[in-house]
This record gives sequence, structure tokens and C-alpha cells, in this order.
Amino acid sequence: MVVPGMSPLLASARAPSPRTLVDIFEETVAAHPEALALDSGVEILTYAELSAAAAELADDLAMLGVGRGDKVGVRIRSGTTDLYVAILGIIHAGAAYVPVDADDPDERARTVFGESRVAAIVGNGRAVTRTTAPVAAVGADLAPSPERTVTPEDDVWVIFTSGSTGTPKGVAVSHRSAAAFVDAESRLFLQGELLGPGDRVMAGLSVAFDASCEEMWLAWAHGGCLVPAPRSLVRSGVDVGPWLQANNITVVSTVPTLVALWPPQSLEQVRLLIMGGEACPAELAARLQAPGREVWNTYGPTEATVVACGTQLDGTEPVRIGLPLDGWDLAVVDAGGNPVAEGESGELVIGGVGLARYLDPAKDAETYAPMPPLGWNRAYRSGDVVRNDSVGLVFVGRADDQIKLGGRRIELGEIDGQLLRVPGVVGAAAAVRRTGSGNSILVGYVRVDAAYDGRAALELLRSRMPAALVPRLAVVDDLPTRTSGKVDRGALPWPLVTRTDSPQPQFTPTQAWLADIWRVVLAADVTDARADFFDFGGGSLTAAQVVGRIRERHPEVAVGDVYAHP
Repeated sequence: MVVPGMSPLLASARAPSPRTLVDIFEETVAAHPEALALDSGVEILTYAELSAAAAELADDLAMLGVGRGDKVGVRIRSGTTDLYVAILGIIHAGAAYVPVDADDPDERARTVFGESRVAAIVGNGRAVTRTTAPVAAVGADLAPSPERTVTPEDDVWVIFTSGSTGTPKGVAVSHRSAAAFVDAESRLFLQGELLGPGDRVMAGLSVAFDASCEEMWLAWAHGGCLVPAPRSLVRSGVDVGPWLQANNITVVSTVPTLVALWPPQSLEQVRLLIMGGEACPAELAARLQAPGREVWNTYGPTEATVVACGTQLDGTEPVRIGLPLDGWDLAVVDAGGNPVAEGESGELVIGGVGLARYLDPAKDAETYAPMPPLGWNRAYRSGDVVRNDSVGLVFVGRADDQIKLGGRRIELGEIDGQLLRVPGVVGAAAAVRRTGSGNSILVGYVRVDAAYDGRAALELLRSRMPAALVPRLAVVDDLPTRTSGKVDRGALPWPLVTRTDSPQPQFTPTQAWLADIWRVVLAADVTDARADFFDFGGGSLTAAQVVGRIRERHPEVAVGDVYAHP
């Protein structure tokens, strides 16, 4: 409820009382010890059992001298019981967890764990490895027992986002901010019929993506059951539908591009559907409406703890990102930091209880700067342009070279930096392009010399970056620039032109039919029957779309076939 006379964008005065995620979890355990807390498809744990497993891991960490104030890396297969036990065990030990997707390259893991200076790493099978020797107690053979009392000021997780310099940026979130986020969302969703032990929450997002925190705590703050979806299933798109029904899923938090692939009937049991991470099309918002279901659109950067604002969608336009959660302050400002008038657009600035911090003090001081015109001592400039509307903010776009692709925030400068590391590349610029079917494709435009090898370049990029960051490569003669000297990404060629000296393809009728599908989904002109789907910028979402079209003739084909035979 908005206080009369107060701006609807200012909600810090309504912040939930300080507490920790450990407090929230243990409160749920006490209230619902026999309720199901986790169903991995292989193992089912009640809240009492999950709490005991987490406590056992916390003891293992303590034996290695890991405790309050430490950071612990997590790299465990997606969707497993071990993954969620590790997260809870680490925070019960008083440490902060630092997740890396198990599918990401080793170089990414080394960067993330090195930048955050983790004291230990938890891997598959809950195996704990100490990364540095514990400090020995004076006159004793064992390390001193670490402190395990967790306070709201302690860090609970560190999530790494894309970095404009090519180095990922570590964002540390405190228990105070994380718990406030969980409690604020509890005041937001399903007020007529609260979440509880009867709910089953899909966990389909990578734990290296901060929205995964929403999935976990939508279940664990209310006594619901977290149900991880296998990664291969999430990639399949349309195949998620039967899984949702078979697992009686009632709560889903995901990105619009994923939910758009699911058949409408697969959501019949879903009573709370939350979308975020990227813009939600109006057509999709209207299509998802159903009696007894709440559909929400949320917005928030990692730097402001997952979600800063949200609104319930009713299927009408415009699709808004809404008003702030209790505890968050929002402002829409011009280039000088001054608030813009109602109806005008400007940069979204965030304040309040949700502000996190960068591990890099210099980056933190630069990014979380005071905003004198607002009277805020600490604020986060999001770089997102929104329209100021007291009914609910409307997302307009980015003010810089940062983009959203498949729900993942990507700074094009990071892609540029990786491209320039490839042998034979003498100039590079990345850009996002739209295909005829509306898909977003990440393209890396490169100027090259004689040392360049396209196949070797892709293999090198895949060894260094998460798959979602590896672009389709396009060799160009020149990179257009603005008067400022910066690359004019908007002037880079699209659609890509097939070279006139390329041989004409000699395709069978089936190959020609598949090539037409690729042309629509990927904007790819295929000239070789051996062409690789992923070399053309294909990913999990576009693979699902291709399979959807193939199934019109061959219903037995699955997304896994694309990965097995790209």
C-alpha cells in the first residue's frame, strides 16, 4: 500500500525487518518438518531431512576451518539433490556460496573462484576441497573452530555478471538484502491464497543466474517443494510441457522466451507464473492469462538483489515492469541525475535495502555512487531506460552496449574482448540481430588476417566462455565507426550476405527442407550439408523452435537429436 502523499516509486520505508535466509529456512523447517522440500526426481527430502543434510555439510566445512565471512565455490550438476544441499549447507556454515554452472568452461570457473577468493569448493557428491590451507591454532594440530553465527550483514551469495572489460564482475549480496527480497515477494504474490506445502515450484534456471534464488525461496520460504527440471529438458522447450503436468508444478519463475515455447495446456495447474530477465511481449502476456492464475512481470539487476519491482499482468498493453518491492526505492532521472516528469523517459536508478556490492572496491565506488539530486547516499544506476509512470514503469531499452539474451545479461564489450583474443582477429565487435522468426542471434563480426581459422576460433571461444556467450562469427572487411571512433554496431551488416563465390548447395529434398527451417529460425543461408547448427548461432531456444517445425513431419524428433547431430 502506498502512503498518501509519497511517491509510488519510494518503498524503502516499508522494508521487511532484518533477518537472514537461515532464519527463514529454519522457521519453515519448524513449521513444516514433514512437508516435502526437494524432489529431484531421484531423491525426495522433507524439510527435516534437507535441514539435517545441510547441517552435516556445514559441519564438514567447519572441520576444514570454513565459516563466517568465507566464500565457498559450488560447481555441481544442475538439478541434483547435492546442488541444493550444498547451497543450504554453505549458508548454514556462515559462508557465502559462489555458483558456477557445471556446464560452463573450466576457464570461467577459475576466473569466478579466483576473483572471489573462495576458501573451499563443493563439487559433485558433496565433496569439499579446501583451496587454501586453514590457519593453524597456536599449540594445536587442528584449525580453530570457525564462527557459524550468521548475521544479516554477512554475505549469502556472490553472483558473477558479464563485464565490459572482458572480466566477469562479482556481486555480493548480504543476508539482509536476500531475506528482504524473499519477505517482500511474500507480500506480493497470491495474497488471496498464499503459497504453502501443497505447492510445487519448478527449478529450471542455472544457479549461476540470480533468478534461481527466486525459484529456491519461493518454495523454501513457504513450505513448498522445489522440483528441479533436468537441464536437457529445459533446453527442449516444448518437452517441458508434459514434465510440468507430470510433476504437478504449480509455481514457475522463468524468462519469456522459455515460457513462449510451452503448450498452453501444460500450464493448467500453474497458479503463479513469474517472468523476468528480459522484455515480455504483449501477445505472450495476453496468451498466458487464465482463471485462478496470477501472471507477473518482474524486473531487477543482480546488483539490486534479483527483483526490484514487479506488476501483475492482465493481458492489456503496455506491458509494465511495475512498482518497487517493499524496501526498494526507484527513480527515473535525466543525464544530470535529476528526476524526469511523469510520462518522460530516463535512466532507472535503484536505492533501498536491496543494494548489493561489487567485490572490486573501485568498481563498487564507481557504480554505487551517491545521487545528490535524490538525496541518496548510495544508488545503483541501472543503465536501463524506462518511462516514468506512477501506475507502473515501462521498460524502453538500454542506454549502453549491454543487452539481454535468453534472460542472461551480456555486455557486448565482454564478447568483443574474447573475440580479440582469438589468433588472427585484428578487429571485432559483437551485436544482437533478429531473425525472420523473431529470434535474437548473437553475432561476432571480425576483421581478420591470414592467421585466422574460423573452426579453430569457435572451438577456442567455446573453451573459454559459457555456450550462451559464444557468437556466430562473421568475417567482414571493415568495422563501421561513429564520429566518436566507437564501432557503430547498428551499421554492421545484417542479414549476412552469402559470398557470391560460394558453391551452390547440392541438397537432397530433406536437406533443402531443413535448410529452409534454418533460414527462418537462424537467418542462415546454408551452403554445405555438413554445416553445424551451433556455428550459426544456434542455442537451446532456437533448437527447440527448429524441432517444433521438424515435428510437423517427424513427430519423434527431440531436441537432443539436434545436440547429437548438429
